[in-house]
Amino acid sequence: MSHPIELLAKDLNAQGGVFCPNPQADMKLWNTHPKVYLDVAKKGSAKCPYCGTVYQLKAGEVVAHGH
Repeated sequence: MSHPIELLAKDLNAQGGVFCPNPQADMKLWNTHPKVYLDVAKKGSAKCPYCGTVYQLKAGEVVAHGH
């Protein structure tokens, strides 16, 4: 995937992350990989080690919990 998937704070789970593959990445069944947790809240972005998709918080988004 060439461009980052922009996320809102509400898109993150209670731990401040997302799972990849993610519906927002528009992956098809034939090109999925094992489900992996990515901590987006920690640095504001995370890259999937399997497919290279980058998930990042949209500019100005703030994660409300203690990350």
